[in-house]
Amino acid sequence: MTDSKYFTTTKKGEIFELKAELNSDKKEKKKEAVKKVIASMTVGKDVSALFTDVVNCMQTENLELKKLVYLYLMNYAKSQSDTAIISVNTFVKDCEDSNPLIRALAVRTMGCIRVDKITEYLCEPLRKCLKDEDPYVRKTAAVCVAKMHDINAQLVEDQGFLDLLKDLLSDSNPMVVANAVAAISEILETSPTAQQSLEMNIGTINKLLTALNECSEWGQVFILDAISNYNPKDDKEAQSICERVTPRLAHANAAVVLSAVKVIMKLMEMLDPHSDYITMLVKKLSPPLVTLLSAEPEIQYVALRNINLIVQKRSDILKAEMKVFFVKYNDPIYVKLEKLDIMIRLTNQGNIAQVLAELKEYATEVDVDFVRKSVRAIGRCAIKVEQAAERCVSTLLDLIQTKVNYVVQEAIVVIKDIFRKYPNKYESIIATLCENLDTLDEPEARASMIWIIGEYAERIDNADELLESFLEGFQDENTQVQLQLLTAIVKLFLKRPTDTQELVQQVLSLATQDSDNPDLRDRGYIYWRLLSTDPAAAKEVVLAEKPLISEETDLLEPTLLDELICHISSLASVYHKPPNAFVEGKASLRRSLPPRSQSDSMDAQPASSLESPTSNVSSAPQATVIPGADSLIGDLLDMDLGGPTPFQQQQMYQQMPQQSQPQQSGVVDFLGGEGLDSLLGGGGGMDSLGGLGDIFGAASSNSYVPPAEVWLPASKGKGLEINGTFARKNGQIFMELTFTNKAMQPMVGFAIQFNRNSFGLTPASPLQVQSPLIPNSSASASLQLNTSGQIQKMDPLLMVQVAVKNSIDVFYFSSMIPQHVLFTEDGEMDKKEFLASWKEIPTTNEVQYVITDVQHNADTVSQKLRNNNIFTIAKRNVEGQDMLYQSLKLTNGIKVLAELKIAPGNPNFTVNNTTPVCDTLHLSMKCRVLDIYTGIQTAYDTILHN
Repeated sequence: MTDSKYFTTTKKGEIFELKAELNSDKKEKKKEAVKKVIASMTVGKDVSALFTDVVNCMQTENLELKKLVYLYLMNYAKSQSDTAIISVNTFVKDCEDSNPLIRALAVRTMGCIRVDKITEYLCEPLRKCLKDEDPYVRKTAAVCVAKMHDINAQLVEDQGFLDLLKDLLSDSNPMVVANAVAAISEILETSPTAQQSLEMNIGTINKLLTALNECSEWGQVFILDAISNYNPKDDKEAQSICERVTPRLAHANAAVVLSAVKVIMKLMEMLDPHSDYITMLVKKLSPPLVTLLSAEPEIQYVALRNINLIVQKRSDILKAEMKVFFVKYNDPIYVKLEKLDIMIRLTNQGNIAQVLAELKEYATEVDVDFVRKSVRAIGRCAIKVEQAAERCVSTLLDLIQTKVNYVVQEAIVVIKDIFRKYPNKYESIIATLCENLDTLDEPEARASMIWIIGEYAERIDNADELLESFLEGFQDENTQVQLQLLTAIVKLFLKRPTDTQELVQQVLSLATQDSDNPDLRDRGYIYWRLLSTDPAAAKEVVLAEKPLISEETDLLEPTLLDELICHISSLASVYHKPPNAFVEGKASLRRSLPPRSQSDSMDAQPASSLESPTSNVSSAPQATVIPGADSLIGDLLDMDLGGPTPFQQQQMYQQMPQQSQPQQSGVVDFLGGEGLDSLLGGGGGMDSLGGLGDIFGAASSNSYVPPAEVWLPASKGKGLEINGTFARKNGQIFMELTFTNKAMQPMVGFAIQFNRNSFGLTPASPLQVQSPLIPNSSASASLQLNTSGQIQKMDPLLMVQVAVKNSIDVFYFSSMIPQHVLFTEDGEMDKKEFLASWKEIPTTNEVQYVITDVQHNADTVSQKLRNNNIFTIAKRNVEGQDMLYQSLKLTNGIKVLAELKIAPGNPNFTVNNTTPVCDTLHLSMKCRVLDIYTGIQTAYDTILHN
């Protein structure tokens, strides 16, 4: 009879009987009793009352009984922590048993008992097991170190277990190595402090590569993941690792293949992109990826999601494998859609005919979602491959003739994008589109059709009638359609004002008076005021030339793509999101691809490319591209880069009056005809007291000013050195600059300009520097900033890219804004607003940090933070701890809420939320925008330590 009998009993009052059986002298009866206890525990009955009796059964030679007792112990030790300590002696004894299975069982159970009181007693047995002669015991002990680190990280680090774990990487048994790697990976994910102890070097990597060939699949995946986190010193080392990992591409297990692909993709970044070795690697990566597509649908989907990332990074790997992504009739819908996406990414002039034939076939399928995506894919092909655009448009017209409702609607949506991409080329088909006006019932299709009518109203005789037909049900339309209809009718009015005046008045009235949608109302008012005050300006705004649309609208942002390449074969590569976006509390270091070696780096770019920003601009129309955050050029290159000749410098130096205020008349304007004021915005620089207003006027702020840093060293500034810092004074942000001339010639004509940045910082007035700045002299300037500039999210968020010009050249540098100078004086909330905001912001938006060694009481903390515009709204004392509720506001209007908990006599304190903490104190904040947390935590830390 099987053990199922233990689950069928319905007896009541059996605890007493079980207690008697557990204390029986007969071994068989005792084992039966333990099995009954485990069965009851499994079905959810509380058998914790038998804890002592079950633990007493540990003293046995019977392996089966010992396993059962250990299973019970793992389940109830936490709730019976005081009694559980009696099991320690047995653990110690079992760790020295002659049977390796019992030693391993003891050490495994030790790691699963999450009781602080017991943990310290288990250090010595664990240490012995890590050095055990049997590999099975060693590999079990390696995993136990990671579990114990999760319970008490400090104890594990103090007891030297990390060094013992690192020693296991040199073990002769590959499974021990694999388990050691798994434990190290787990520890590094949760403890940045362990990074130093467990840092990998080429010696360790070579040992892992040796063990790789003999490991199980599970072990190989862990080892490959560990290798992918290692950054080689040079391209030779990277190539050597690639050569030893490449054989894993032929493995039968999909996880091993993808892990090997991850390592190779990462290391390829370090190699010369034009080398024969890269070409060889590209050829080797293709077959294993193709092979993955013959597996089960679920594995296919995971492989396709990873391939999607790989193709975005290196499309040449699968450029010749288009046919494997053609959809099969029996593919599940999720596989079909993913294949379709990759097909578009691989489409080029050579295979477009083949792809179009496939897509046209897909558009006749029965699956509506798949058909929609197929029709949209045809439009994407037209935008991507210009030579095939006409063929794509012809295919779309054929599909419209089928009169299938959802096909027609998708076709109209993509044709709108084709019109945007190729203006004045395919507008002859508008008449065909207008014939299908009555069949459109989806918001996106209706909005697209309205856009086409409004954009090409001059070519459609009855455009006013068509738009009026949409206007009849204006209030019932989707917001997207309402907004598009409003704009289209205003466009029509500007093109044909005489016969559409009544129509435009009707739509403006509907948008502004009858609608409760703020977006629609605001747009209506803007159009109304534009039309009533300056119709010419309205024409320039509404009928302005539109930028060309991008070829690939759904590509991942480059930095995110690089991060996801480092997470190939994990869940992040399936979701296409970084781990911290979907794993709660995930705050591990952000991974990125290694930089290319110096020999083939972009640093070798000739200086002339920086000196002549217009030389590379093509006369052909270019799609508008937002400059990347990593570019130091961006819109800084609007400045005139040509400096004066040495002869001009000498003449200017002789003509220049020897005084601190530069005189505009008689000085050559180096920034072009409009002058410095028009370039940077007018207004004078220093106040009437020469920048000493703080001394003679209002009292200076007590806000913290960071020490000055060298932003531009003289070696990079052709003798000009710039030191500086940021400060907040009297409610304004200032950039405090010191210019030092270490060149052999005087410098004049200083100007400054900021690139777009996260907070729109830009100079409020021209830069005023003592001129001329003679050799071996310094001059200071206080430049007021405002936040009215153009905004672009930077990475890091607080980076500002600056260009400074003088008579010698234009120099570029970047600096980090201290977050606290962006805190405004109106950031103090009232209590009700604070409470309501705290409840509204979801708990998933909450983060915690630790701040240590702060020697302040609640009052001085509150005052110190208030000086820097972090306001304490309320204070209360809970169980001897002061709680400060605080708010702050950034210059862009973002508000941050915090709760600050200070334990008297404890040099640590915390901005905390709801979790009660004894000795460990955390900084916890709530805000709707997650990107700013790190900067604000640094601001708290900096303010309270200075």
